[in-house]
Order: sequence, then structure tokens, then C-alpha cells
Amino acid sequence: MRNTGTIYASAEHTPTILPEMAELLPPLTGEQLATLEADLLKNGCYSPIIVNEDMVIVDGHNRQRLCEQHRLPYQMAVFSFEDLLEAKQWALDTQKGRRNLDKWELGKIALRLKPDIEIRARANQSAAGGDKYAVEKPLSATLPEAVSTSVDTRKELADAVGLGERTMGKVMQIDEHAPAAVKEALDSGDLSINQGYNITRQVQELPEEQRDEAAAMAVELEKAKKEIRQIDAEADRRGKISGTFCKAFERALALTPTEENVRIWVECTRMRPDEIEYSVQEAQELAGVFSTIAGILKTLVPGGDADAG
Repeated sequence: MRNTGTIYASAEHTPTILPEMAELLPPLTGEQLATLEADLLKNGCYSPIIVNEDMVIVDGHNRQRLCEQHRLPYQMAVFSFEDLLEAKQWALDTQKGRRNLDKWELGKIALRLKPDIEIRARANQSAAGGDKYAVEKPLSATLPEAVSTSVDTRKELADAVGLGERTMGKVMQIDEHAPAAVKEALDSGDLSINQGYNITRQVQELPEEQRDEAAAMAVELEKAKKEIRQIDAEADRRGKISGTFCKAFERALALTPTEENVRIWVECTRMRPDEIEYSVQEAQELAGVFSTIAGILKTLVPGGDADAG
């Protein structure tokens, strides 16, 4: 990849939208799209749309679409790529830093790269005098020591998106064999890849007509377990907060802030003048904290500030 240095204005050239490039990454959420739209309307399109030498958009599909929608001018920077696979890889590497893509989303992106990776692999093998990609063999997601065409493909897919090879193998198995309920739960974030893979393996042992229902039941069970874990975590969080407040009050009430006691504290800890000044600041901050607590507590008393007016 290299930047050719060529810049076109939208008034000069119209870029080409290639579906396999535009759909490479998951769509922006409604909130993300609204934020981008507001920024474009306020500041204009200050970052150029990246296109290849055939004027195909490589990066910036959402910005380009919004600019066209609102008739905003934009610029296009022309980059040179070896082929479409390199362009896709570059777009992915660029966007990964901007988006919080989870492993399942990365795995699905890798699957979209699979045809290009296999085409390049066949070309490389043919040039080297062989074609080990000519025959597709079954994938073994749990046996990394097995040597097969699919394992080679799996490694390249994993490397392309930054996943572990075993994880990529599980994504491939899920994509090929998982019932719809499993894939939907992965898309919504209700299952991890490991959970989705385990359910897929379990239902594969059942008669085909029973797999969809069994998978749906297993997904609901995992969702219920997740909800219980979240409830337990929330109870634990609330317990820790409550305990912290109780301890803070117990320790504060144990203090008798007479002048003699404060002097004893300073002398016994051998506080330096700068440490005394720092302790003064801390004491004032703590006074503010307890004052805020007192104000909130008043609102919780029946007939207090919350019921005023």
C-alpha cells in the first residue's frame, strides 16, 4: 500500500461503492451515525475519503454517504493497493483502532476475507509449484496439530483480524454448523464464542430435526445464567459500597478532634510542615464529603428536602 499523493474533489470525480468493501465492517450504531452526522454538519468533511486507483472507496463509506445526503463537499485521497485483499486488510486495520469490535465481529469480518485469502493462497502455491489449497478438507477447530488445507486457511484468517487460530477455528465451525439461535445470540452479545461453539458441538450429536429447538433452549439457559451472574455482581457491588460507608463512619466517629489529640497525632507521626498542610487539605475535603452525604441523607428522610413543596 502507498499513498499516491493524488487528491480529487467530489465535484471532479464520483467514487465507486463496492458492496464487499462497504459491508466489510459492521454498520455503525444509530448513536455513532448521529454523532458523525452532527460533526460533518458542524465542521464539514475534514478527513479525506480513501479510494484506490480505480476510485473504489476503501475507507470512509459512512462519511461519503452522509456528505452526498447533505450535499457537503469532500476530498478523496488515492491510495495504491496490490489487490482488493490488501485494501480490505488496510481498511480493517485502520478501523480496528476506531471501533470496539469484539471477537465474534472480528471473526465474521475474517470470514468475509476468506475468498480473497484463498485466491491469493492458490496463486502463491501455484507459483511455487504446488496447490495444497486445491482440495478443501474438514476443519478441526480443537486439534491445532492437524495439518490440513482448512487449518492453513484458518491461520491466515486469524492473522488477518488479530484473533487466535483456535478462536478463528471455532468461529468457522459456528458459521458452518450453528443453528440460527446461536448466531443471533452471538450477534446480540448474549453468548461468547466458546459458549456458542460448545452449544453447536452439543446439538450436532442430536437428530437434525431436534437441533434448532435444543440450541434455542441452550441459548436461553446461558442467557439466564448470565443474568444471574449480573445480579450477583450487582449485589456484590452494592455490598462493597455499603461496607465502605459503614467503615468510614465507624472510623470517623471514633475520632475525638480536640486540640490536644490533634497535637498528639502530629507529634507521634512526626509530620513535617508540608505534610501538615497536605493533611489540612485532606481534612477539608473529607469535611466536604461528609457534608455532601448529610445533604443526601436529608432527602431520604420522610418529610425532608425530597418532600418539600
